[in-house]
Amino acid sequence: MSSKIQYLVLAFIGYIFLTACNPQPAADRSKPVIMAYYVAERDYQPEKIPVEKLSHIIYSFTVVIDGEMKFRNPDEAGPKLEALVRQKSRNPNLKVMIACGGWGADGFSDMALTEEGRAKFIESARSFIAQYELDGMDMDWEYPGISGAGTMARPEDTENFTALMKGLREMLDAFDSPKILTFASAGWKRYYDFIEVDEVMKYADYMNVMTYDQVSGESIYTGHHTPLGHVANQDIEGTPFQAHLDSLYAAGAAPDNDPESVEKIVDFLINIGVNPAQIVIGSAFYGRVWKGVPPANQGLYQRSRDIHIGWLGYQQIRDRYETDSSFVRHWDEKAKAPFMYEAKDSLLVSYDDTVSVALKTRYAIDNQLGGIMFWQLGNDTKEPGSLLDAIYKEAQK
Repeated sequence: MSSKIQYLVLAFIGYIFLTACNPQPAADRSKPVIMAYYVAERDYQPEKIPVEKLSHIIYSFTVVIDGEMKFRNPDEAGPKLEALVRQKSRNPNLKVMIACGGWGADGFSDMALTEEGRAKFIESARSFIAQYELDGMDMDWEYPGISGAGTMARPEDTENFTALMKGLREMLDAFDSPKILTFASAGWKRYYDFIEVDEVMKYADYMNVMTYDQVSGESIYTGHHTPLGHVANQDIEGTPFQAHLDSLYAAGAAPDNDPESVEKIVDFLINIGVNPAQIVIGSAFYGRVWKGVPPANQGLYQRSRDIHIGWLGYQQIRDRYETDSSFVRHWDEKAKAPFMYEAKDSLLVSYDDTVSVALKTRYAIDNQLGGIMFWQLGNDTKEPGSLLDAIYKEAQK
């Protein structure tokens, strides 16, 4: 055999080996990923979870306990996760993953502070994934270098998060079958000052951008909490919400004075070099309700008296409000988002509906993003015409 033929044969064998060990990411397929974060419901019926319409389901949450990834209640959560994994019989292409962290979950900064601490956590994650036969994991550290809900944060978190993701990638690549690594990232710019984006994205398959809570449950100003469209500051001129954003910007508490949105953060991420195919945008299967909202602009971008309900699942929104004729649905063309206003009790509802989640899915497809994810599946209606139905239908076009 000539040296040239030997070279070609070896090159082909090498290609086959690399392809087997490093299959193309899901974003390279013709369909976008549809990732569901999922918290086991009180009436847990895994056989009724619509896994046929999902590419990934991320069971939530494990936490950091004594430096390791564990369930808080393993005797209860473990069998539920096992039952979820069994649902792959209904969708063999489904990837079942585990999320670690969540809002208010502490222990990350301490765990990641040393090489020994990271190694201990990574080994616990390896054992966990092997035990439950999972397809990967999602890191939901909120947030490296920034305290969320009083969690520990250090300047060293930035480099330590990179080292942790690198170690997790190496651990996952050591399995015989391909494993997925994702992380939940913020939907606002400041977060990215505290992570080494270029380095972290070498190790993550996707960043799951939490493009919800863009107006928080503590805000007395009404606004879209999960909008798609980029709304500029001048688009809300003269509103109390504009004055609020201007004051935050003037105080140095925000890098700009535009409202947050999917389009805004995606444009930012692509401009700083993130591969669009690694970006998964977020949808909210829940909403927020303000009370004491003036009727100007149908209640949007106003100063409310207080939060009425800071968090309400879409199932409840459909049952309570979408069927109540006193709640009038409005569509914001700039934000590409719905809201409802009820004049009698001065209530405003910000949420995602079937129209807005379909638009987000189409946006992900048209812009060649990785796909769409949502928090969280258990909040969806169990009736036909659900939010997931709208996402799945749009993704099949």
